[in-house]
Amino acid sequence: MKCPFCAHLETQVVETRLSEDADVVRRRRQCSACDKRFTTYERPDVSFPAIVKKDGRRIEYDRDKLRASMNLSLRKRPVSTEQVDSAIERIEEQLLTHGQREVASTRIGEWVMRELRKLDKVAYVRFASVYRSFEDIDEFKTLVDEVRR
Repeated sequence: MKCPFCAHLETQVVETRLSEDADVVRRRRQCSACDKRFTTYERPDVSFPAIVKKDGRRIEYDRDKLRASMNLSLRKRPVSTEQVDSAIERIEEQLLTHGQREVASTRIGEWVMRELRKLDKVAYVRFASVYRSFEDIDEFKTLVDEVRR
């Protein structure tokens, strides 16, 4: 594995862990040239369904885009990277077990909201307020009241 810091080709695995669901292997590696450490993830290469956007366009599933949108909602919140990774893995599992060749982006949005609600209520409200495109403060208040219950 090439070192992301110095591009040296010799790195050594220092630690290996399985994810909670045992479907992803996390490896800590150390470069033999610069001694810096980095993390790699090993997961099966699977084919995800196409994502159908609200305007009808079809795009490929993008894990990084999902992570970015969740991280935006979780910004400055006390949620670990491992918790986010686990949530993303659960969403991807739903995508794969859904059994369809195409999945509406709205369905993925609902799965994300469900995961964020479990992780952090503030992040859930942040995501939902953008995702549901609230038009007025009453819609926002209704969501906050719902979370409080």
